[in-house]
Amino acid sequence: MIAASGLRWIFTLVFALTAAHGSLRGVRPGAVLPDRVDHALHAVMGLSMIAMVWPWGMDVPALPQVLVFTAGAVWFVVSVPFRADGGFRPRKLLGTLLHAVMMAAMAWMVAVMDSGGMAAGHGGGSGHSMAGMDMSGGSGLSAMSLVGTGRKATAGVLALVLLAFALSWLARAFDAARIEPAGAPGEAPTVQADALSPACHAAMALGMAVMFVLLL
Repeated sequence: MIAASGLRWIFTLVFALTAAHGSLRGVRPGAVLPDRVDHALHAVMGLSMIAMVWPWGMDVPALPQVLVFTAGAVWFVVSVPFRADGGFRPRKLLGTLLHAVMMAAMAWMVAVMDSGGMAAGHGGGSGHSMAGMDMSGGSGLSAMSLVGTGRKATAGVLALVLLAFALSWLARAFDAARIEPAGAPGEAPTVQADALSPACHAAMALGMAVMFVLLL
């Protein structure tokens, strides 16, 4: 999907870090089941995005990915009452909505890139095409682009939405990483909260937004 090798490796590193974070957080001692499922879905998302970056990713079956990410989108909504602190709260539902939208966006991206079988000639300028995709290469960064006004508009909207998510999570990460002054002489300053999780979510959302832009 990405034609520039340097950009491929940058994306691979970013998505590998998010997948590693999801995997490690999902197996940590004391994690409750909803959190484990959340992190497992984020780890799978990171691995799927890595596959999309490379030409061999076109050979990864699309249907299982679409099913997993569609189920993930539903999970983030219906699991709200079963999370650690319990209770149904509109604010918590709104928080999980961001993850649900990301899962749905992943399902859409995989589905629109699916050709219904093995794709031949993944490289840019090959002249081969997939359903809904132009494999002619277009820019020097992407090996393919979407065809059709509807698909392009959807990708553009998703890119903007994911960019907004990324900025929101990034602000949350900076806020969580603030070092509070020591409360008393001799006390060490403390970090407000875990900043790594929102930072990884921001990196994933930003990476997905850029991928959608490259499809235009």
